[in-house]
Amino acid sequence: MKILANDGIDPMGKKMLEDAGHTVDTNHIPQEELAEKLLAYDAITVRSATKVRQALIDGCPNLKVIGRGGVGMDNIDVEYARSKGIAVVNTPAASSLSVAELVFAHLLNGVRFLYDANRKMPVEGNSKFGALKKAYGAGTELRGKTIGIVGFGRIGREVAKIAIGLGMDVIYTDLFEGPKALTIELSGGIQVEVPIKQVEMDSLLKTSDFISLHVPFLDKPAIGAAEFPLLKDGVGLVNASRGGVIDELELVKALDSGKVAFAGLDVFDNEPTPREEILKHPKISLTPHIGAATNEAQERIGEELAGLLIENLKK
Repeated sequence: MKILANDGIDPMGKKMLEDAGHTVDTNHIPQEELAEKLLAYDAITVRSATKVRQALIDGCPNLKVIGRGGVGMDNIDVEYARSKGIAVVNTPAASSLSVAELVFAHLLNGVRFLYDANRKMPVEGNSKFGALKKAYGAGTELRGKTIGIVGFGRIGREVAKIAIGLGMDVIYTDLFEGPKALTIELSGGIQVEVPIKQVEMDSLLKTSDFISLHVPFLDKPAIGAAEFPLLKDGVGLVNASRGGVIDELELVKALDSGKVAFAGLDVFDNEPTPREEILKHPKISLTPHIGAATNEAQERIGEELAGLLIENLKK
């Protein structure tokens, strides 16, 4: 079988597919050319860049499998593809730890003003050193604070484990009933069971010192105009899930008013062209949708995706 890895695949995953007898093409085909050129392939793998919509699916009756390297599949018309007999697979477990660690990169960035210091030190560090030191002199420790996790799937649970390791109190909300404790694995094979608490969304919004979102975008933002007034004053927000989960325009208002102390964003409404007021806001820590972009996660994604493709192409 011939597979197009249109947004790339880790070399380990490529090798697995080739060892199984498949041909793997890693040359990127622009979106506007896919409808014609995808006819030469039996399967396609994508990340977040390539879109696989109904029109493309209809134009490529040869497709047997669509693979998404990562978690979210909002760039694929999943149900329509499956209705046409095409297998659609993703790799939800492979990148969980990498995304969770990025959440804490943003949190630590926020509580110690690194997002702003890294902008101003190169320009003003040798002329306003004392003023900058004073400006960033009221940092906050994470230990003893409450983190609220919205969505308690694989990534949310990894965030909780790191938070517990830092001495934070963890509360979470989810559509489904979740665990009352998490098992933390320490070095030396030591395991510790730590209690956690599931709460309603309103309670989480009112009591959390920091909030991390790990839910798909549905019909409206998880934190929008109705939710911002409920937030604890001076809260820190991190979104490493999907653009639109936080209402960006309402976020800017809340940052300007001081209701929200800082935000960390890895995802945006208008990718790949985020709003200028978001990109230039002095209280936002920014990354360009790199939650899963670690060497370790990419290797796991490639291996898991290859395994799923091999299995489904046998059918």
